[in-house]
Amino acid sequence: MEASLLVIPLFVLFLSTTANGDGLKVGYYRQTCPEAEEIISETVAKAVKANPGVAAALIRMHFHDCFVRGCDGSILLDSSDNTAEKESPVNNPSLTGYDIIDEFKSKLEAKCAGVVSCADVVAFAARDSAYQAGGVFWAVQGGRRDGRVSLAPEVTDNIPSPSFDVNRLTQFFASKQLSQEDMVTLSGAHSIGVSRCTPLIDAVNNYNL
Repeated sequence: MEASLLVIPLFVLFLSTTANGDGLKVGYYRQTCPEAEEIISETVAKAVKANPGVAAALIRMHFHDCFVRGCDGSILLDSSDNTAEKESPVNNPSLTGYDIIDEFKSKLEAKCAGVVSCADVVAFAARDSAYQAGGVFWAVQGGRRDGRVSLAPEVTDNIPSPSFDVNRLTQFFASKQLSQEDMVTLSGAHSIGVSRCTPLIDAVNNYNL
């Protein structure tokens, strides 16, 4: 598959760079874990070949991670004293791909323990999933720090609802400093994978010609 080098819209830059930390750069692990991105891309390719739906799941995971507290990997944290993001009704049970992330981390820890952040793994996996799904590639900076806070109630306020109409979606994305063009481009990611019937039926029933 030949990669398409595109001018990536603002939302991709938002998802790729927002993080709890400074000093982000392309090739961040070139010295400390030079095989990191190759391990992730190869694992994504294998997983998508076995199940094409994995690509959509990993892209969606990155979006759900970044829109709550930034791209900090907090979507991966388990509940402890508080109910974590992954247990929010917005994410559970529809958000999948955790097993693939675990596979990445196991391989990375075997090569360079404690070096690659979970937040970067999620970001790299989303990029490689987009490439496997449609040949779109963009450079992703590394160096994100993993978050330590994950709160389920924050998900509802930070992830747009399937029931939002165009005006509400536009307002929501504007609150994240994203344009309507960014919104449409990001919505295009929903053209792969599967969806539960309920949100689609509700959207059709609420649509006014």
